Amino acid sequence: MKPSRRDAIAGAVAVAGAMLGTPSLAAAQGTTTRTPWRGGGPFANVKLMVFDTFGTVVDWRAVVIEEGARLSKAKGFTLDWGAFADDWRAAYGPSMNRVRTGELPWTKLDVLHRMSLDTLLAKHGITSLTADETREFNRVWHRGRPWPDSVPGLTRLKTRFTIAPMSNGNLSLLTNMAKHGGLPWDCILGAELAKHYKPDPEAYLSPVEFFDLTPPEVMMVAAHQTDLAGPKRLGLRTAYVHRPYEGGSAGTQTMPVAGTFDIIVKDLRELATILGV
Repeated sequence: MKPSRRDAIAGAVAVAGAMLGTPSLAAAQGTTTRTPWRGGGPFANVKLMVFDTFGTVVDWRAVVIEEGARLSKAKGFTLDWGAFADDWRAAYGPSMNRVRTGELPWTKLDVLHRMSLDTLLAKHGITSLTADETREFNRVWHRGRPWPDSVPGLTRLKTRFTIAPMSNGNLSLLTNMAKHGGLPWDCILGAELAKHYKPDPEAYLSPVEFFDLTPPEVMMVAAHQTDLAGPKRLGLRTAYVHRPYEGGSAGTQTMPVAGTFDIIVKDLRELATILGV
C-alpha cells in the first residue's frame, strides 16, 4: 500500500532528525560561507531551492505604499501609507494563526489579506472605496516588485537547481507575481498545496515530499531568520539573504551571527556565486 501523505512527512521528519547532528560548513568554520562552492562539501546533494517571497524576493512594502498613495489621491483622502502597510503586514501572522488553531478552516492568503484590509479600512474611517477598488487594492500583493538582484540571481540559480517559491501566498497570487515581475520559477510551491502555513513543519517538508527528496537535498532561502529556524531543525539546508530595506529603512533587519545558517549573503547574485553558478 502506498504510504499516506502524513506518513511520508513523518518519515521525512525522522530522516531530518537523524541528520541534525551533522554541522554545516559555515557552522563548523564559525564563519559566513562566502567562497564559491565547486561541487563538494555540504551542498553537493542540493537539488531543489525554495524561496520565501514577500521581503526575500520582492519588495512588497514599497508597492503597497505606491498603490495606496495613488488610490487616496484619486479618491481625495490622506493616509500614512507606510504605517498602513506595516499594520497590514502585522495582521498577517495573527490571521494565519486563526487557520492554524482551527478557528477558521483552510483559508487562502488572498482571503485573509482581504479580511485584514477590511478591518484596517474601517479602523481608518475609509468608506469611499468601491467594491471593485477594494478588491483590486487587495491584489496589490500579487504585484510585488522584485529586488534588483532577484531576477538575475534566480536566473543563474535556475541553471543548476530547480527553483520555486515556498510562500504562504496562494497559487494564483504567486503565479501572478511571477508573471508581473518576470520571476523565472520552475514551478509554484507553497502553503496552499500543503494546506499548512509556515512555520508548520508540513509546509517546509512539502517540497521534500513533492520531489521525492530528502531534507538535505532541499535548500530554503529567506530574508527572515524566523523563516529559516524551522527548516534548519528539519534538516533542510538554509541560506539567509539580508534585506536591510524591507521595512523601509536600513536597520530593520538584523544580520544573523556567522554560522547560524549554512549560507549568509547580501543578495541572490552573491548566493549564485557562492553556489558556483
